[in-house]
Amino acid sequence: MEKEIEHLSRATQNPERPYVAILGGAKISDKITIIENLLGKCDKLIIGGGMANTFLAARGYNMAESLVESGSIDTARAILEKSGGKIVLPVDGIAGKKGDTITKPKIVSVKSVPPGWSIFDIGPRSIENFSEALKSAKLVVWNGPLGMFEDARYSEGTFAIARLLASGGATTIIGGGDSASAVKKAGVAKQMTHVSTGGGASLEFLEGKILPGVAALADK
Repeated sequence: MEKEIEHLSRATQNPERPYVAILGGAKISDKITIIENLLGKCDKLIIGGGMANTFLAARGYNMAESLVESGSIDTARAILEKSGGKIVLPVDGIAGKKGDTITKPKIVSVKSVPPGWSIFDIGPRSIENFSEALKSAKLVVWNGPLGMFEDARYSEGTFAIARLLASGGATTIIGGGDSASAVKKAGVAKQMTHVSTGGGASLEFLEGKILPGVAALADK
């Protein structure tokens, strides 16, 4: 626990810069406090996964059948307006048809998702843009996969970013069960500075909460 607190403290108290955070997963509603807290601390905030679709919908794009939290669109729009340009969103995605294992996935622009299709992963141009934002980072904190990586057809975005972080020189802190599973599946978990499988503690830390024992350790 002490080691975990030490690594998480780097991201919350006196982060190395440039500091880039990556947030993925399905829902904005679960991570609003984290987003707001990170925007006050990081230099860039990369958003992928299902939650990116809600931000893209807030920009006025028709996301077709992609997962969008309709009740969080106004919140996403407000976050974008006060983000100071720190948020980096996907520009393309790998789309498929829900429940259809026959139709081949295809690359689509986020501005023109075909009717009946859903984005399940970030696309090649998004990987390039995210890589550009990450290449000079000294500290990277990652919570939440960038796509439905459990399905091999939609795993490349998450795995590509995992490989990039593994080969770079930044301090890399991976928080949460899905993120830990993704870097392990990508074969690069051992190259990360710290991988936390317990999502609860890392999420609370990223929300800016002080965990039990942190104050005592800080006084040592």
